[in-house]
Amino acid sequence: MIKNPRVQKLMSDSEIAYISNGDERMKVLITGVAGFIGSHLARRLLKDVQEVWGVDNFLAGKADRIEDLMSNKSFHFMEGDLCDFRFVKKVFEKEKFERVWHLAANMGGIGYISRVGADIMRDNLRMNINMLEASVEAGVARFFFSSSACIYPVEKQTSLGVVPLKEEDAYPANPDSFYGWEKLTTEKMCAAYCEDYGLETRIARFHNCYGPMADYGDEKGKVIACLIRKAIRYPKERFVVWGDGRQERSFIYIDDLVDALLRLMRSDYSKPLNIGTDRLISVSDLAEMIIKLSGKEIRIGYDLSKPQGVRSRNADLTLIKRILGWTPKVSLEEGVRRTFEWLSSVL
Repeated sequence: MIKNPRVQKLMSDSEIAYISNGDERMKVLITGVAGFIGSHLARRLLKDVQEVWGVDNFLAGKADRIEDLMSNKSFHFMEGDLCDFRFVKKVFEKEKFERVWHLAANMGGIGYISRVGADIMRDNLRMNINMLEASVEAGVARFFFSSSACIYPVEKQTSLGVVPLKEEDAYPANPDSFYGWEKLTTEKMCAAYCEDYGLETRIARFHNCYGPMADYGDEKGKVIACLIRKAIRYPKERFVVWGDGRQERSFIYIDDLVDALLRLMRSDYSKPLNIGTDRLISVSDLAEMIIKLSGKEIRIGYDLSKPQGVRSRNADLTLIKRILGWTPKVSLEEGVRRTFEWLSSVL
């Protein structure tokens, strides 16, 4: 655990969004700051001369992701459980936050969200309600919620070469996991808190983010980091793809995702937006890309007993390109190479 005196326990779719050129110095709160995305976001906000307060309970987050931030005088950390409203109120009593980035969640890879339902819905809905309530009470100016591509209806993702999913495709609703239902429910909660209490909300639907500092274990890790781990450890660890390998996804590199998040939070657009890429690739082709980087002769195994999620999922970026003028910059090949180099240095 971190030992540090500053750690305290305790508009319409047809319009272009207005985006400010930047933010004056302000105090912001990031929940799940020791998570993969939260830690990267914290670094970027600190570079923008923001004063960042972070919260995590280290059940999913990792202390080493933010260890280097602890020497930064503009970074402050609080450890605690956001399911406990008493702790949440204490967090908001510490400072007056202009913006809240709510990234904390009970989540994991496809194996985890396929196996766990009640705990995910209970923990995440409690955290989400607590954070929305406390933000309203504290007069927070703007609240960000991290949603997911898992909210999209399963019947739109059953065939290979799927038509990229547009934001309006979310309804009629039929996510394939309890995790997806929780995310979709909270999207509606954000809209309700905006309408009833005037809390400005921003919502992003993440599509398979990856990069350095991502989880790489089978329980909480995602496919790119897990396959890289298997390639690095091969032949001591078998290189096994879950499912038949034909399932398809699109992937966004962490730096591109954070760029999009900053533009969204600075904009006046309040409806959900996809943040991802629209390049579809099969898991088998992804595995071959990683094997080539490893320089090894690796035989791929397939485990049809393992969960693989929907058959095909891709992001339609028409809306975010029009609304925010954003497009991803890092190619899949480059992003995977950077992630491979990072994981090689830590394993």
